Amino acid sequence: MGWTRRDFVLGGAASLGILAINTPTFAAAPSYFSGTRVDNGVTFRSTNFARIDRKWQRQVVKYFSSEPIGTVVVDTTHHFLYLIMENKTAIRYGVGVGRDGFKWYGRATIDQKALWPRWTPPPEMRQRHPELPEFVDGGSPKNPLGPRAMYLHRDGVDTGYRFHGTLEPGSIGKDASSGCIRMFNEDAIDLYQRCPIGTAVQVLPHIADQGESAAKISQANAVE
Repeated sequence: MGWTRRDFVLGGAASLGILAINTPTFAAAPSYFSGTRVDNGVTFRSTNFARIDRKWQRQVVKYFSSEPIGTVVVDTTHHFLYLIMENKTAIRYGVGVGRDGFKWYGRATIDQKALWPRWTPPPEMRQRHPELPEFVDGGSPKNPLGPRAMYLHRDGVDTGYRFHGTLEPGSIGKDASSGCIRMFNEDAIDLYQRCPIGTAVQVLPHIADQGESAAKISQANAVE
């Protein structure tokens, strides 16, 4: 049976196949970056976490949910992504979410993953921004997907939405994308390692008190 985005509870009009960015910005304030790292043979700029508000940085928090361990839950109102762990805890990541007109809510699964993915702007985006290239190679410093992409499907059909890295660390904690969930590049690498194919995903307007007011337990392990 086929599936379309109309099966989601839409928070606004979302164009099919749209990826994660507003008008692409292939540069960011230098102060958001500090030094470089090498990942799978690709050198990229490290996020300057000294510039980032602590609440957007990856950390382990108390989290109460009936969802199974390993489920990813996104709180779009508060700009947090939670990976549910054991003992009523979760790893919490700060994220950027869809701006007005591109918000969406619903369930999906991670059915595809990519290291340093190639980015191909969907036709709808190129109509709005004809200056965009046909594609940007994976590993390019101009690729808005960053080092990782996790592709969200439902009933075997690609929703067009992804979890992925970003060229704009300053957009984390904001409504900034065309529907995809942006993460710090280091966090996208971390989540990618923790989420196998088939990981369940739930995107919600908010999650009430399940995790928002919980105290931090410990810093999540950094990815080396």
